[in-house]
Amino acid sequence: MGIIGWIILGLLAGAIAKILLPGRDPGGFVGTTLIGIVGAFLGGWISARWLDHPVSKHFYDGATWVAAIGGSLVLLILYRLLFGNSRD
Repeated sequence: MGIIGWIILGLLAGAIAKILLPGRDPGGFVGTTLIGIVGAFLGGWISARWLDHPVSKHFYDGATWVAAIGGSLVLLILYRLLFGNSRD
């Protein structure tokens, strides 16, 4: 899966993470989208590096999706903890 595939996966993972964690985000739609893309890369890297499950070369692999969504959720939670009150 190329870089464009990871970006698309990140966009979708960010949207799914936003659905799973509703509420106001400090960065709005653009911030959540970027967090999704970075989270997909981070989740894939963690999966390959420490969980001994290299990411698949297929876009529809379930483990790849779980890693991308998990990475997006972790980054979204950290982002809310660090910058959660900036929109008040």
